[in-house]
Amino acid sequence: MSALSALPFLKPVPLRSPRSSPGGQRRHTLPASEFRCLSPEDAVSVFEIEREAFISVSGDCPLHLDEIRHFLNLCPELSLGWFVEGRLVAFIIGSLWDQDRLSQAALTLHKPRGTAVHIHVLAVHRTFRQQGKGSILMWRYLQYLRCLPAARRALLMCEDFLVPFYQKCGFQALGPCEVTVGELAFIEMEHPVRGHAFMRRNSGC
Repeated sequence: MSALSALPFLKPVPLRSPRSSPGGQRRHTLPASEFRCLSPEDAVSVFEIEREAFISVSGDCPLHLDEIRHFLNLCPELSLGWFVEGRLVAFIIGSLWDQDRLSQAALTLHKPRGTAVHIHVLAVHRTFRQQGKGSILMWRYLQYLRCLPAARRALLMCEDFLVPFYQKCGFQALGPCEVTVGELAFIEMEHPVRGHAFMRRNSGC
């Protein structure tokens, strides 16, 4: 069993009873719902969800397809996807950063010796929005980070209208972010990642 499969918050969450054949025997089906780290093979599905979620709002995506592949090759362990019957419905992609605050370079770099997890993007497929999936996925991601020895805090940047959402997820605003994208300005937010030893002793990490 892999370390990731031992984590309770990455195990499948049943959404309904398994399908059965007329004779009463269970048919082989994909897990109703599962959480797992993403791989480069998931990049196209990730980009399709991200493109629809962001282009209609801001006209651009936090990560383009080549950048998604870049991070999923370098640090797939810092990503998390939510799959329903094998279909990706929501995801988070992160990388490590080694400074107190985000800078323009943080948009494209992964710093293996860093202790801050830069959350580049959280997106939910349009047909699964308004169901609380973004909050659930973020909670599971933050629990997962507590099992990674290098992670000490999570950082992200967002537009003003998303600040209340991330505050409900436990993030605190640090103030205006140095990073800009075109005419867009952002608020930088932080979430401490605490309890490494406790979590490792009590959750199989």
